Formats: sequence, structure tokens, C-alpha cells
Amino acid sequence: MLKWGVRDIMSEHYKMKIEPIDFIMSNGLDFCSGNIIKYAARWDKKGEPLADLEKIISYANILIKEVRKG
Repeated sequence: MLKWGVRDIMSEHYKMKIEPIDFIMSNGLDFCSGNIIKYAARWDKKGEPLADLEKIISYANILIKEVRKG
């Protein structure tokens, strides 16, 4: 159930039981955390799985640096 009104512009790799945008918006996630969710949900559904997995790591590294900065 998509409640943010963007299903008509979403690609097939985002059509899931729980849409990443629904989870992200409902939980008030920040940009990096939201992108981790987005890429984790679709990495095996698009043409370049390693690129999406690497993006997860990149966004996690940004969060790690922020946490370490305090």
C-alpha cells in the first residue's frame, strides 16, 4: 500500500509489499538511512547489483563518520 502517491512514476524494482518510500517516510528516516533502505530493498532487482550494494556501504560510511564526530 503506497500512501505517498508516487506509484505511477515508480519502476518495477520498487513495487513491493512494503514500499521503501512508505517505510522511510513513516519512520522519519534521514537521507542516508533512507537511501540504505532504498538500495537494500532493490539491489537484487536491478541490472547492477554490486553498484547498489556499494551505495549501501557508502551511505553507511557517511553515517559512521557522523557518529564518530559526535
